Amino acid sequence: MDVRNELKLDTNCYHCGDTIEDTSYILDKHSFCCLGCQTVYQILNENNLASYYRYNTHPGKSQKAQKEDLSYLDEPNIIAKLVDYQDDNMAIITFYVPAIHCSSCIWLLENLYKLNPGVKTSQVDFMKKQASITFFKNEISLRELVELLHQIGYDPKITLQDVIKESKKVNQNKLIAKITVAGFCFGNSMMISFPEYFGMAEFERQYTSFFGYMNLAFGLPVLLFSASDYFKSAWYSLKQKRLNLDVPLALGIFVLFFRSAFEIISQTGAGFMDTLCSLVFFILIGKWVQQRTYYHISFERDYRSYFPVAVTVIENEINKPTQIADLKVGDRIMVRNNEIIPADAILLKGNAAVDFSFVTGESKPVEKVLGEVVYAGGRQIGEAIELEVVKAVSQSYLTKLWNNESFKQVEKKFETFIGYISKYFTIGLLLIAFSAAAYWGITGNAEKAWAAFTAVLIIACPCALALSSPFTLSAALSIFDKNKLYIKNTAAIEQMAAIDTVVFDKTGTISSPNVSSMYFEGELTAQERSLLFSICRNSNHPLSREIIKWLGEAPVLPISNYIETVGKGQEAVYQDWEMKVGSASFVGTEKKDFEGSVVYISVNGQVKGLFTLEQSWREGLTDVINNLKGDHYQLHLISGDNERRADALKLIFPTQASLLFNQTPSDKLNKIDHWQKDNHKVCMLGDGLNDAGALRKADLGIAVSDDINNFSPGCDAILDGASFSKLPKFFKFSKDAVKVIKMSFMISLAYNTIGLSFAVQGTMSPLFAAILMPISTVTIISFTSLMTRAYAKRRKLI
Repeated sequence: MDVRNELKLDTNCYHCGDTIEDTSYILDKHSFCCLGCQTVYQILNENNLASYYRYNTHPGKSQKAQKEDLSYLDEPNIIAKLVDYQDDNMAIITFYVPAIHCSSCIWLLENLYKLNPGVKTSQVDFMKKQASITFFKNEISLRELVELLHQIGYDPKITLQDVIKESKKVNQNKLIAKITVAGFCFGNSMMISFPEYFGMAEFERQYTSFFGYMNLAFGLPVLLFSASDYFKSAWYSLKQKRLNLDVPLALGIFVLFFRSAFEIISQTGAGFMDTLCSLVFFILIGKWVQQRTYYHISFERDYRSYFPVAVTVIENEINKPTQIADLKVGDRIMVRNNEIIPADAILLKGNAAVDFSFVTGESKPVEKVLGEVVYAGGRQIGEAIELEVVKAVSQSYLTKLWNNESFKQVEKKFETFIGYISKYFTIGLLLIAFSAAAYWGITGNAEKAWAAFTAVLIIACPCALALSSPFTLSAALSIFDKNKLYIKNTAAIEQMAAIDTVVFDKTGTISSPNVSSMYFEGELTAQERSLLFSICRNSNHPLSREIIKWLGEAPVLPISNYIETVGKGQEAVYQDWEMKVGSASFVGTEKKDFEGSVVYISVNGQVKGLFTLEQSWREGLTDVINNLKGDHYQLHLISGDNERRADALKLIFPTQASLLFNQTPSDKLNKIDHWQKDNHKVCMLGDGLNDAGALRKADLGIAVSDDINNFSPGCDAILDGASFSKLPKFFKFSKDAVKVIKMSFMISLAYNTIGLSFAVQGTMSPLFAAILMPISTVTIISFTSLMTRAYAKRRKLI
């Protein structure tokens, strides 16, 4: 009795945490929402992996969702393209698993061999959200492996892009090798130089020449290997008749080595090889930090990452999974509920209700009749349909739209602060160096002229300046990442700070696909409400669940003759009432033009009303608009949708805002171009392929997505829909980051001024350079890190 009472209090599933709506499944005094969650717990428990639940409360994934068709994973030609390696006995495959989010995920995935002996090993890369699995082909097939991952709630994302395998990968191995060489030489060179700094004993003086040549030996690989990229970049910059920051860096490194080599070989000094090695080591660290961006988000995807790997082809009345690449004109294909139409095709069988919002931005599903062309990229809503392919995937409307020249990545002409400063910095540095040399040359002191010239180029080498931007912006990147704004590179943060105009798309951007509002037009008696409740509670369709929520609690009636027709509706009888719930054609009435999903209700052949389900505005939309308006941004809206909700938007947006509807993808791109020609810095927020051109054309393109692991058009940043309300804070913080760079530049300038006061006199010693340069570097790194965090706290982002 006590146990039952305890179980009644447990209203959440022990595995996934979902609310238990109906009868709970009970095992080991734990309650589960469905048999699937209970089975996963049982599997883990039987394999001594139940401690998985200790690491995280409700770590699992709900098992209620309908599983996708994995039959295509039995096809040898598809398997060969997906796996990284295979032989007669073993295969290795790397899966992208978006559900990886904490230590319990890593622990469970790396213990897969305990769940199935066919798995040999599995390793997880947490940053990339990837799991590399080695398995025995004779004991577990690829399909069974994926089903195992499905079963424990870690669905791998397998798309056509995985088959093509053209996604860009960040390869930092060469950079790390250069850092390793520079670090090794820096440490040893510094150790050899200590006697020189602190005064040599008589015993050590006889080794002075040997120590010098050792230092020269350590300097050579740093110059020729570790610093090679800076010489290449400087040479390319000069060929383009531009001056970037690598020009003074390369000049400083070269002069540093040349003067040091001269002093060592001529026995006139100890040289600055330890300073050279430290300089290259620290700027390479800065470069590594800059490149170490959040590469688990893909910004350069194309239509292939939106398409599935395979589609069902009907051949001689037999359904056969076929990879998209093998799809031919004339093939008859089956597209099930919620699947993507992969190529332009003619509808042969079934009722097509296709959601083209990804392509057009219009949220209203489009109904197609038999014989009509259905374009690629749409998602079928409802029953399974059969189509005949009329164009190859490479020639479909979706592919052409993506490959449209106006959609190609536009080179964004944006000059960063460091890029702007570097031009004047280089000119100023050379003027000071030549002036110092000329002064001492006129006075007849050629030795001091040479010493002053080289010392200026050495001490004013913009090491600290080169570090201030990458460390500041990389720290800012981590703050943005924690708040679910994933920025492509550090330069995009400076672009964000320069924005003065913000343009919004409507569907999926300022409206949330995960938050909907149900509206009813018509009248229902109390008895009819109860009947409607009794019918809808039998269906697992999302619209039926929304209607149940709208109705609230109602008496359950003993209905009979209940029938649910997939993709059309439901019907049932109670005493003298016959109720139908579904589409217009199903209940026998004319279809009305409404945005969003529509459900009609008829009783005994008479239409009693209709439900419309429309996306709601994102939480905090009004505050976002008001805050951006208060910060003096120009605000506009461009939508592919109709004007049905224009009146509501006019109340949210300022009066001077342009609200444009029924805009094609080209219209959006052209409008962005128009604002840019008026000297505005434009940020575009959108989603879907219909916004791709505008996102790329804008000075800053932000793709808003409620599943950041799904398809995203080429853009500068991806914003998780859950963080939409933080948009004004993000813009303010980007300005703060640029402010920190400018402040660190002033600190760097102060160090350079101190150093130059000694350098122009030709009295700079190796010890002075060895102390000043690392101190300035450490100061800049510490300042940028602390100030960036301080501004983030001020904006309440950490």
